[in-house]
Amino acid sequence: QVQFVESGGGLVQPGGSLRLSCTASRTAFRVYVMGWYRQAPGNQRELVATITPGGSINYADSVKGRFTISRDNPKITVYLQMNSLKPEDTAVYYCNAGGLEYGYWGQGTQVTVSS
Repeated sequence: QVQFVESGGGLVQPGGSLRLSCTASRTAFRVYVMGWYRQAPGNQRELVATITPGGSINYADSVKGRFTISRDNPKITVYLQMNSLKPEDTAVYYCNAGGLEYGYWGQGTQVTVSS
């Protein structure tokens, strides 16, 4: 059962921008903390940013000032605007609802930052 539809990944040069979006299929996710995690080859999955239904936001230190997370509750959609991208941002980005340990996951979208 597909829980999320993700889009927006791709190949971008260093310094460029991408916008990821994730739309949930279940209205129940409107009350979940939603967010984005990423996993690079050989690394563990790590937090990028989360946002509560009320709009409280948490960012990983590595993306503060460059990435912006937002959500549209009626559309059950969460966005990640990524600016000033660096090669070290290259990873598969996963949409999540409910947290790292017990949450629900999207299929992932590849982001590659390379010249």
